[in-house]
Amino acid sequence: MRALQEEMDQRYLVEIQMLKEKIKKIRKSVLEMTASTLPGIHVGASLSCIDIIATLYFMKMRHSPYRPDWSDRDRFILSKGHAAPALYAVLAEAGYFPKEEFGTLKSLNSRLQGHPDLRTPGVDAPSGSLGQGLSIGIGMALAARHRGSKNRIYVLVGDGECDEGQVWEALMTAAHLRLNNLVLIIDRNGWQLDDRTEEVKRKAPLKSKIESFGWQTYVVNGHDPEKILDALDLCELSDGPAAIIANTMKGKGVTFMEGTNKGHKMRFSNEEYLEALAELEEAS
Repeated sequence: MRALQEEMDQRYLVEIQMLKEKIKKIRKSVLEMTASTLPGIHVGASLSCIDIIATLYFMKMRHSPYRPDWSDRDRFILSKGHAAPALYAVLAEAGYFPKEEFGTLKSLNSRLQGHPDLRTPGVDAPSGSLGQGLSIGIGMALAARHRGSKNRIYVLVGDGECDEGQVWEALMTAAHLRLNNLVLIIDRNGWQLDDRTEEVKRKAPLKSKIESFGWQTYVVNGHDPEKILDALDLCELSDGPAAIIANTMKGKGVTFMEGTNKGHKMRFSNEEYLEALAELEEAS
């Protein structure tokens, strides 16, 4: 029995290391995807949530690129739709479409638009009008309950997005319905369009606020896949909806953007692109 446990522990460590290697590749994919695109791409917001999305797709969610319409798959909703490049990079790494399509980002008739679109293989919900993702997730969670399906629904929102009243209405509704197949993840990178989130509209104490609505809530380092995975495992034990506040850094992995709003709707200069790419290559 002990030998079996040790073997399982070793396999888990190998899987975590493989995930971390994938995350490095995905960061570079986001950089390459956005560098050739017109201004208006949210690089910083994409880099802050890569670890979260990758951990979901490669370590937690039940899904298949060969059966993207599988009815019992787990669902992921990127409510902060402006971070679409992060989702596209993960989906391509998972095999939903070829990476050669990255160069078509935001182009006319491309499957990769500035916000998630149902034309994109693997995208479960269109998003980008902030505040709506959790409500969509409630609908999906209710549908799964009525079908008797075991699939789970994961919704990623931004901390600035929590300014929207609809987010809090949805929190109240999900708790009332005791949707234990619904998980909310908040990308707590501390920035939004105009300023730091706490300067625009104070969120703290965010954990206590969410718990007061009836949600089991955990706080993790949003750049540590093991901690994210531990919290996701705990969410499955909840008898109602569960939330994870993932503390992240906007622009993670690119020093001149980290912890700032510089990566908000930017286009790299050639010098910036080469500097960022060199940094990510060195990290690999």
